[in-house]
Amino acid sequence: MIIKMPAIPGGKTSKVGKINVKVGDKVAVGDILVQVETAKGNRPIKATSDGAVFRILCEEGSEIAPNTELFDITECLVAGKSTESDLKDMAQTASVELSTDLLIIGGGPGGYVAAIYAAKNGLTVTLVEKSELGGTCLNVGCIPTKALVKSSEICHNANTASIFGVEIEGRISVNMKQVIARKDQIKDKLVSGIDYLMSKNEINVISGQASFIDMYTVAVNGSQSYMIKAKDIIIATGSKISKPAIPGLDLPFVLNSTTALSDTDLPKSIAIIGGGVIGMEFAFIYKNFGVDVHVIEFMDRILTMVDNDISNEMHAIAEEAKIKIHTGSKVLKIQSSINDAAVITYEDKNGEHLIVSDKVLVAIGREPDLDGLSLNHSDVSLNSRGRGIQVDSSMRTNIDHIYAIGDVTDIIQLAHVASHQAIVAVDNILGKSKEMDYSAVPNVIFTTPEIASVGINEDKAMAEGMDITIGRFSFKGNGKALTMNEPRGFIKLVKNNDSQKIIGGSIIGPDASSLISTLTLAIANGFTEKQITETIFSHPTTSEVIHEAALDLGIGALHQ
Repeated sequence: MIIKMPAIPGGKTSKVGKINVKVGDKVAVGDILVQVETAKGNRPIKATSDGAVFRILCEEGSEIAPNTELFDITECLVAGKSTESDLKDMAQTASVELSTDLLIIGGGPGGYVAAIYAAKNGLTVTLVEKSELGGTCLNVGCIPTKALVKSSEICHNANTASIFGVEIEGRISVNMKQVIARKDQIKDKLVSGIDYLMSKNEINVISGQASFIDMYTVAVNGSQSYMIKAKDIIIATGSKISKPAIPGLDLPFVLNSTTALSDTDLPKSIAIIGGGVIGMEFAFIYKNFGVDVHVIEFMDRILTMVDNDISNEMHAIAEEAKIKIHTGSKVLKIQSSINDAAVITYEDKNGEHLIVSDKVLVAIGREPDLDGLSLNHSDVSLNSRGRGIQVDSSMRTNIDHIYAIGDVTDIIQLAHVASHQAIVAVDNILGKSKEMDYSAVPNVIFTTPEIASVGINEDKAMAEGMDITIGRFSFKGNGKALTMNEPRGFIKLVKNNDSQKIIGGSIIGPDASSLISTLTLAIANGFTEKQITETIFSHPTTSEVIHEAALDLGIGALHQ
């Protein structure tokens, strides 16, 4: 018997409170299994049949929607069979029982890479995914947003084609149904590619929700139930959208970063809550499509993860593009007007203000997804913040044979970090001594223009009292950037004067997403400015800004 969350009037989601039972406990009709916090107050969820707790499918503190499965109550236990071990014996007879060298929970860029790498190294691998292979990145994150970014860039290029001597007659329009259809085609092709790689590498893929029974056993609830025993386990469940406590988030015109990717109705105006990576990427997507855009950011500047001068440059570029930026602003509530428009109330140091728009996009961020894992049964510990799974540099948790990788660790929420962590974790499972090194992790923001950074940035180096030299070069001194009509932005390199090595780099400008790989290679291998200045860069390319910035660390750039 599956116990589900009933519909609660007045709210879309509720929060799981105190869970009163554990796997193996006997329950009777009417026993309180859990307290759930709803918009109408606390509500007890009770057993609807006699039996024993087979699986717990929710986590304390997690957000749940109506019809979410909470508990699996087994009704057929014979008298006296109430212990957890007896329950497992019964469960095994009712499920497909599997054993595997490595069990991976989650099929995103961490999980599926770990699976392929482990299989190529001779391990038998089982991967469990509750949704679609590819995880957030491939289905509702990196790839879909970049498909929209490209479509919006094409629209922007068409609108500015006359600068290049190309005349386009008539009004340029955006067919959002085709934009979304193209995005889905790309996503589906890549998902099918991962599915092919799973088959090619003889990886057993199971669809369903994985829940720990104990530290060696995981139950999977899907179209078929499984009981899986594994020598080693990797948790790679990724992240979920964070939900701020803002009244009005359930209104029909409110989007999040997932629903926005399937929205075929292009608004005339939109208010974006959050000026971080997701918020600013969508700000330029919508603006390039001709939408009137407001960005409301709680902090005193947008993109707080980059240096101040990078943030300020992007702020100026955004405002020149007619994106309205409101920093130091807190959203108080979202309401619907009499004509169904969105009314956003926010406050800053000057008091309360209103913005009226067709739609609202909430882009606050993401948090580790632990829903349904029953992690307490594995004895795996969370980090000191209680947000994400605690791991060491080998990606091992406090339980020797259980590892965690990717967003669920809440270290760095980047797909390529998850993939690298996957290889580190598998290497350690194979008996190799491997540690994760975060000193040269590239990060890209796909705004217009792009932003990319790697290593230690200037602000952090200064805050830590490091003896540094900064080399800079503007894209307006780069011939290729001028031919592209993209002269805005600059590159800067950070040199540690003690070691003479390049320890960081930031780029805002054309091709930043590609150029950052060269800087990553240089920083990861401890290059000095001399090694860069003595390297020949092809002309005319945007990569020449790297050479010029390195020269600026010494005698000075030649072309500015």
